Amino acid sequence: MKKLFFFFTVLLIFFSFTKAKHPYHVGSVEINYNQKSKTFEITGRFFLDDLENGLNNKYSKSLHFNDPKFKAQLNESLKNYSAEYFKLKGNNKFLNVNYVGYEEDHESVNIYLESEKIDNPKKVEAAVSFLYNLFDDQINIVHIIVNGNRKSEKLTYPNRYLFQQF
Repeated sequence: MKKLFFFFTVLLIFFSFTKAKHPYHVGSVEINYNQKSKTFEITGRFFLDDLENGLNNKYSKSLHFNDPKFKAQLNESLKNYSAEYFKLKGNNKFLNVNYVGYEEDHESVNIYLESEKIDNPKKVEAAVSFLYNLFDDQINIVHIIVNGNRKSEKLTYPNRYLFQQF
């Protein structure tokens, strides 16, 4: 799985230097348990053009990253989009997940989420379907990290569910 993460990182770097459309629809989601806050901190990383098209398709809008006048609308759309396309359970209980914000550069967007508190998660389940509304070849690489123990899985459309024991 480290090879897949490395491959995705190389793809992002490669496509940062080219204006051509990328041939792969790949995103990554890291679900990291923070022992201090007792919450999961979630970071989704996606190609900017894919996410922009996914939001515009979903909400029938014309939103644009890298344009400050769309910041408020993008925040609202990403909040709603994340709530629909990302679900998290810990120890067989659905967790409330809050949208924190996003960061962008010229080629990618990071979406930040945080779960409600949970003590000592032993079983983590997630439903991850970012950009499934746009691409039938979307791949989401999901990393779940609990107490330094990292488990990764590749989800390919239409598969959206995964669970890990810790």
